Amino acid sequence: MVARDVLAQTTRLASSSVLLQVLFRVVTFGLNAFTVRYLARELLGVVNVRLTLLYSTVLFLAREAFRRACLSGSEKRNWTKTINLLWLTVPLGVIWSIFLGLVWLHLLEVPDPSVVPHYQTGVVAFGLSAVIELLGEPLWVLAQAHLFVRLKVIAESLSVLSKCLLTVILITLYPQWGLYIFSVAQVVYVSVLVMCYVIFFMMFLGSPEATKKSFPVARMKAVLPTMVEDETFVNWKEAQLTWSFFKQSFLKQVLTEGERYVMTFLNVLNFGDQGVYDIVNNLGSLVARFIFLPIEESFYIFFAKVLERGKSVKDQREDDVAMATNVLEMLLKLVLLIGLTITVFGYAYSQLALDIYGGSVLSSGTGPDLLRCYSLYVLFLAVNGVSECFTLALMCKEDVDRYNFVMLALSFTFLCISYFLTHWYGSVGFILANCFNMAIRIAHSIHYIYDYFKESPYRPLRALLPSPVLVLVYIISGVITAFSEVFFCCDKGWMARLTHISTGVLCFAATIITMFCTETKLISFVRNQ
Repeated sequence: MVARDVLAQTTRLASSSVLLQVLFRVVTFGLNAFTVRYLARELLGVVNVRLTLLYSTVLFLAREAFRRACLSGSEKRNWTKTINLLWLTVPLGVIWSIFLGLVWLHLLEVPDPSVVPHYQTGVVAFGLSAVIELLGEPLWVLAQAHLFVRLKVIAESLSVLSKCLLTVILITLYPQWGLYIFSVAQVVYVSVLVMCYVIFFMMFLGSPEATKKSFPVARMKAVLPTMVEDETFVNWKEAQLTWSFFKQSFLKQVLTEGERYVMTFLNVLNFGDQGVYDIVNNLGSLVARFIFLPIEESFYIFFAKVLERGKSVKDQREDDVAMATNVLEMLLKLVLLIGLTITVFGYAYSQLALDIYGGSVLSSGTGPDLLRCYSLYVLFLAVNGVSECFTLALMCKEDVDRYNFVMLALSFTFLCISYFLTHWYGSVGFILANCFNMAIRIAHSIHYIYDYFKESPYRPLRALLPSPVLVLVYIISGVITAFSEVFFCCDKGWMARLTHISTGVLCFAATIITMFCTETKLISFVRNQ
């Protein structure tokens, strides 16, 4: 598959993933607004922080390294050995689920049963759901490696909608069930997700379309673990790369979910405050999950396919390097401008957004400051996602191992800073610690990218320097909207609020117009894709 075809399919995958994330977040957004009116904040805190952390931790530790290793390199591989390797995620997931489940049940603080009933059932159900999802891992990797965009959209859409619909029905009819509601909904979610992949491949494998595409797997039986005659059970090069990524994935999970680990294990916030933090966190991360995560996941595949891992820029094909450089530069510019826009306008409109969404429960206290800090954090997330996805796609095994030591030091530092900043600034301290964490990771990725391209004429990092005129417009917009918030928001009636909103719309329009005039290369890239 030539580089241009990979770019076209990757762009479609990223676009579909963005739409998918929009659906997820809109549904979750509405679900949170619904449940906060029916259930205690403590129950939401346990579900959205503690139990979700158990589920995500099991999945991350069991499969993340396998995904990165098995999606790297050429399509011309022994898929039987790759599938055999992927099936190791299931026993690994069972081990992690049992171990972490015991920790969640016996070492952590147990919620008050009168407020959060059926906690033990919730732990078992969320751990079991992670193992069920891992049963579909070989099919997921096959679909991702061959860029089956529609399958991912349909499968994840159906599973999320099933989960949310069931949750709403059970909350309405049986609110006293507590964690039973979310336990049943979680198991249904992963079951629908896995069945969508199974049904698709049962229909696709052996079909004329699969034959036409020369699909490397001919029947469903080949998706099961299979002994390879006179050869090893797995590809040892992939297995060694998986081990390197596994050591890194453990550290990356600590950094990604660090604040939840601190909340869960150190009890710096009660379950009610954890519930409020999670709602504000979900609201603040809307754009990050809508746009940045799909871009990172999709273009990791693009960079891994177009450029060969472990080879210097001089040893790569010139056309592939030119295309990858242009894509990297444009992606960095795109996410930088999105992040700057969120940071500038998020400062003045955080309190208004929370007041409309959750009333005084969210817009009073630390809620607005938390969302303002998250607006700044989005900027760090934006740059880190793209720079790190390029870096991880190109690192050789030795580079990954060295990176693991950096992540180890960063993990320890991050947890310490989170603990102290939370004691000093409350939940806002979590966001400040995350900003520090992302800044260090960005610095490492930028250093790698600079070294990679220094012996070539390409300079993709120049994308991190926006036009001075655009920067000036951002500053002016930030000042105007900040004064508008002081004079018109948020306890002066709806006419004052509308004035504040109108001011923001005018400043945003001026920013977009300036962007179109000064960033013509980026606009052309987005239109062409």
